[in-house]
Amino acid sequence: MKKLRICLVSLTVSPDSTDGEAKVIRSIFEYLKKQGHDVTLIAGKWNEDLEDPDIIQVNLIRKRFLWLPLFNFKVIKYLRKSKFDVIHANSPKAALPVILSGKKRFITVLHDFIPFETKLTSIPIEKNLIKYTAKKSTFIITVSNMVKKQFNKYLPKINQEKIYTIYNGIEDIFRPFPKEAKHLKEKLNIKGPVLLYIGRITQYKGVDHLIEAYKIMQKNIPDLNLIIGGKPDYLMEKQYEQWKSRNPDIHFLGFIPDAIVPHYYSMADAFVSYSSSSEGFGLTLLESISCGTPVVCSSIPVFQEILQENAIFVPPNNPKILAREIENLLKNETKRKQLVEKAMKFIQKYSWDSVGKRLEKVYEKFLKST
Repeated sequence: MKKLRICLVSLTVSPDSTDGEAKVIRSIFEYLKKQGHDVTLIAGKWNEDLEDPDIIQVNLIRKRFLWLPLFNFKVIKYLRKSKFDVIHANSPKAALPVILSGKKRFITVLHDFIPFETKLTSIPIEKNLIKYTAKKSTFIITVSNMVKKQFNKYLPKINQEKIYTIYNGIEDIFRPFPKEAKHLKEKLNIKGPVLLYIGRITQYKGVDHLIEAYKIMQKNIPDLNLIIGGKPDYLMEKQYEQWKSRNPDIHFLGFIPDAIVPHYYSMADAFVSYSSSSEGFGLTLLESISCGTPVVCSSIPVFQEILQENAIFVPPNNPKILAREIENLLKNETKRKQLVEKAMKFIQKYSWDSVGKRLEKVYEKFLKST
C-alpha cells in the first residue's frame, strides 16, 4: 500500500508502561515504521522518557482521573495543528481528545467491555465513554471476535459493518531463555516447581483464587513456588499489601521490566491466568507459550477463542478445581511437553508480521470509505 502519515494516540506505551495495551500500541508503531509509513505516537508519560523523536509523551499527574484534562488538552492541541491520513486511537479514553479536537474520521480500538461487566466504580463514566466513542468512530477495531459479538449485547445500535477484528501479536522477544531462567531461579533461591502470574492485579483477575489454589497444592507439593508479577490498581492496593503480609512464601515482585519478562516465563513450569470476567484478548497467555511454558487459564470465551485446544481450561471462581488441574499438569511432564509443542505451532498466526498486514488492510478500507 502507499506510504501514509499516521497518528497513533494511546494513554500508555511500552516500555514506559507494561500493560497489554501499551505493548500492543508499541508493536503497531514499530511495525508501521518498518513498512515505511510516517508514524507519530502520542502517549502519556507515566514512568520514563522514551527518547524517541516520533513518540510524543505527555507528562501526567499519576492519580485517578487527574491525568485526563492534561492529556486531552495536549492531544487536542497537537491534532488541531496537524494533518494525518489515519488517526488510530488505542482505546475510548484515547479517542476522546480526538473527537474533541474536531477530527471527524478516526479509528478506535476497543479492547474489552469490562466496564459493562465489572463494577470498577459506581460512576458509569467508562461505559458512557465507550458508547460515545463507538458512535463517533469511523471504524472500530476489536481484538477478538468475542468482543465484536458483545456489541450485539451492549451496543446493538452500532453498525457491525464498521467493526473489524484484528488479533494482537506476539513480540519477537518472547522465546525460550533456558540459561537466563536457570540463573533467575538461583537468584530467587527457588528449588521446586514454579507457578507464574504476570499482569494487572485488579478485582476480576482471580489472583485471590490463584493464591488459594496454591495453598491447596502445597499439601501435596510442599516445594511448590508461586510468583506474582504486576502492580495492583487503586482498588486492590490494600488487599495486595495484606496478601504480601500474610503470605511471605509467595514472591510478590511488583513491576517486572519488559526485557526480563521472557526470563520469568521461561523459568515457570506453568503460567496461570484465572480471570472471572470476559477479557478482550489474553496476550500474556501467548507470550508464555512462546517462551515454552504451558498455560492454565479460566474457561472464559475469549481465552478459548484465542488458544482453542492449546491450554488447560478451568471454570472461573473455583480454586479447588484450579488446584487439581494445575497439580495434574505439574505431575505429568509428557503432557506439559506435548501441550507446549502443539501450542507453539498454533501461535505462529499471532506474529506481528501477520497482524500488521491485516491492520494495513483495514487502513486501506478506511481511506476508501471517505
